[in-house]
Amino acid sequence: MGFSFDALSLFGLAAVSASLLCYVMEARSPWWTLGFCAANLAAATYGFAQGAWPFGLVELFWAGAAFLRWRKQAGA
Repeated sequence: MGFSFDALSLFGLAAVSASLLCYVMEARSPWWTLGFCAANLAAATYGFAQGAWPFGLVELFWAGAAFLRWRKQAGA
């Protein structure tokens, strides 16, 4: 049983890993919140490209929520 990654799978792994890292670091700086937003947009792109549109929609929601949080933090 072989295990291989194509380019799309590696992109998805990178996007979700970046999302997790930014989420964990979010309390340290508003820039991590913006990074969380960007990583979730990348994960949404991966979801739609893979054909998993429910995943893509949820990631878009998280990206929007993170963007609103970042705007609130940046304005404070």
